[in-house]
Amino acid sequence: MSDVPRETELRARYSNVPGLQAFAGMLCSVGVDRGLIGPREVPRLWSRHVVNCAVVAEEATEEIPSGCSVADVGSGAGLPGLVWALVRPDLRVTLIEPLLRRATFLSEAVRDLDLGKRVDVVRGRAEDVAPRSFDVVTARAVARLPQLLVWTMPLVVQGGVILALKGAGAAEEVQEASRVSGGGLGPVTIRSYGVGVIEPPTTVVVVRRMP
Repeated sequence: MSDVPRETELRARYSNVPGLQAFAGMLCSVGVDRGLIGPREVPRLWSRHVVNCAVVAEEATEEIPSGCSVADVGSGAGLPGLVWALVRPDLRVTLIEPLLRRATFLSEAVRDLDLGKRVDVVRGRAEDVAPRSFDVVTARAVARLPQLLVWTMPLVVQGGVILALKGAGAAEEVQEASRVSGGGLGPVTIRSYGVGVIEPPTTVVVVRRMP
C-alpha cells in the first residue's frame, strides 16, 4: 500500500511547478485508461514516478546543463522527459517513442501543457532519429544497459552524456556494459538523486561520450 501522507507531502512539495500537477492528473486518468500506467501505480505515482524523475533534473545540473538539448528514448508516458521539461523550463526536449498510442498521448500532453515551443514528439525508434544528436540522452525502463548504449550512443554529441534511470540491479548492468567497446564510450558511474526526498532515491547510470 502507498504511504498516503508521504504522497501528499511530495505532491505539495512540487505544487509550484507549472503543469506538473496537471500532468500527474493525466497519468492517473488517460494514462491508466490507455495502459501507460498500471492502476496499482496510481497511489504511489508521485514517489515512484513523478518525483523519481524530477529529482534527477533538479540535482544533476552538471550532467544536464542549462539550455541543453535532451532526448528521452522510449519515452512511454513521458517519464522522465515530460517531467524534466516541466521542472526545467530551460531544457529543449525531444520525446522518442515508437508505439502509436504512447506517441499520441505524448503529443496530447505536450499540447495540453502548452509545451510545444520546446518539446517535440518523434514517433520512431532511437536508430530512426540519427543523425540528429543531443547534449543529453535519457531512458527509463527501456532496456538493459548494454543494449541501451547501442541504441543511445549514436544520439549523443561528443562530450555529451547518457543518463539511464535504473533500479537496484544497476551495478550488475554496469558490469555487463563493461564489455561494450568502441564508439567513444567514456567512464560509467552510478549516482543517487533525491536522497532525503524519496525512498529509495533514484539510481542513475551516467555514461559520458568521450570527444
